[in-house]
Amino acid sequence: MNRIFNLLLLAVSLSAFAQYNIEVAKSALKIEMLFPGGKSKALILSYDDGSKHDRQLVQLMNKHHLVGTFHLNSNQLGTNNYFDYLNKDEIIDLYKGHEVSVHTANHPNLPDISRIDVIYEVLEDRKELERLVGYPVRGMAYPFGNTNDAVIDAMKGLGIEYARTVGDTYNFKIPNDFLRWQPTIHQFAKAYWEPNQPEKDAQELTQFYKVIDDFLQTKELAILDIWGHSWEMGADKKKWDETDKFFTLLSNNKYVHYSTQIALVDYINAYRNLKFTVAKNYVTNSAAFSIFIKINTQIFELKAGSTTKLF
Repeated sequence: MNRIFNLLLLAVSLSAFAQYNIEVAKSALKIEMLFPGGKSKALILSYDDGSKHDRQLVQLMNKHHLVGTFHLNSNQLGTNNYFDYLNKDEIIDLYKGHEVSVHTANHPNLPDISRIDVIYEVLEDRKELERLVGYPVRGMAYPFGNTNDAVIDAMKGLGIEYARTVGDTYNFKIPNDFLRWQPTIHQFAKAYWEPNQPEKDAQELTQFYKVIDDFLQTKELAILDIWGHSWEMGADKKKWDETDKFFTLLSNNKYVHYSTQIALVDYINAYRNLKFTVAKNYVTNSAAFSIFIKINTQIFELKAGSTTKLF
């Protein structure tokens, strides 16, 4: 009798142990973020300053059904300080469907100015841009790409949720710190940075297109963030043709999510805010949009404001 009891006890223990292992396995599942639509790649096109050449650039983006993020200096709009800037009254229509973002009011080198002046430059630009476009402006690109700890500390509480540098990474990783957002690569890499250097230009363009090809071929989760200025193309047809060429390569790809920078920040933050049960069998998405995840090879759409049973 005792032997039968012991065997039953062993069977119950083994069953409980197996169930425990199943629960531990679930809690240790690798859960991966996917971009909207279940896509594994995302593209950001990010341009600074707001010169009148943005008109041609936006027209080209719209032709290819691409979206861009445009960082503007509000106190420069309507002037001809360095080059012809856009006029304030055209901002809302020109950038419809794209993102308008802070680039400071006057484009100073932020590490060189006082804390109160950093706050002024950011808030004044944000306030005026919001007046022009009629929505909260929450992103930024640092003038000259320069920042430091003091600048970032001064920006806290100003409503800026990401800020882009110009420190090219040549990779496709999601930044750990959105206020130190390093892009992938400058448009055309460093081609055309020095006059009359055709061999160097050719080498840099080869590197630029290799980065694009690597992005399109990778099987990993990837963000390609290309930045630049429309005034760099200016009246040079060759450079505009080059822009049209790489826009064509990147457009209409079923594996790529085309996004403004702030929309991607919102999506990543929403993913990071998902609430899972300990056993990983239920998850709640409190965001106002669907979030896509992958567990092993299975893709799940977590609908807005819902709790989803995974297993």
